[in-house]
Amino acid sequence: MKMLAKTLSVAVLGTAFLAPVMSSVAFAATAASEQQATQNLVRQLTGVKSFTANFEQSTKVTAGASRTPQKKGLSAQHMNQTFKGEMKVERPGKFYWQTFSPAKQTIVTTGKTVWIYDPDLQQAVRQSLDAQVANTPALLLSGNVDQIMRAYRVTQPDQTKTYYTLYPKNTEGAFQNLTISFGENKTPALMILQDSLGQTTTVRFNNVKLNATIPASVFNFTPPKGTDIIDQ
Repeated sequence: MKMLAKTLSVAVLGTAFLAPVMSSVAFAATAASEQQATQNLVRQLTGVKSFTANFEQSTKVTAGASRTPQKKGLSAQHMNQTFKGEMKVERPGKFYWQTFSPAKQTIVTTGKTVWIYDPDLQQAVRQSLDAQVANTPALLLSGNVDQIMRAYRVTQPDQTKTYYTLYPKNTEGAFQNLTISFGENKTPALMILQDSLGQTTTVRFNNVKLNATIPASVFNFTPPKGTDIIDQ
C-alpha cells in the first residue's frame, strides 16, 4: 500500500551499520538454532512492556536492483530521503508512529485496528491488525509474542549478540527479511528491512525510554472531519 510503504517502508524498519558486524562474525561466530533464537527473542520482547523513542528512517536501492517504482515499494520521490518522527509502544497491541518531516503521517493501533492517516491526502486507511503483523515489521514491537512467532521464522547469526534476522513465513508478503538489533539497555536500537524490489530500509531509534507510562489517549484515533476513510 502506497502510504504504508511511505513511512514503514515495506519496500523497514543502513546496511553499512550491520555489514562490519556480520562480516566479522561470518567465520568465527556460532549461530543459535532457530529454537534458541526464538526463545532469546521472546525474552528480549517480553522485557519491553512499553517504550517511546524518536526515529530516523531512510531507504536505498541495492546496487543492480531495479529503480523503477512499483506498487510495493517507495515512490521515486521518497527514495534517498530521511524521515524523522516519534513512536510509542505499549504491549500488547498498542502502537503509535508519526513522521514529522519531510512529510507527515500517523499510524495508530489500539490492538485490533490499524489506522494509517495521511493529512496531506486527507485520507485514512483502516485495517485489521491481524492482517498487518506480517506485513508491517514495526508492529512486531507492540505485538503479541505468540502471534509474532506464528508470522516469522527467527534466526540469530551470532548467539552472543542481541540482533536477530526474521523471515516471514508468508512468502507472498511485502519484504524478504527483517533484522532487529537491541542495545545494551535491552531496548530496540535498529531495524533493517530488505524487500524483493532490492530496497533496504533502515530505522534507527534514539532517545529511547523503556517501560515509560504512556497516556491511553495516545492510542486513540478519530479521523478528522472530511477525511476519506478506506477500509482494507
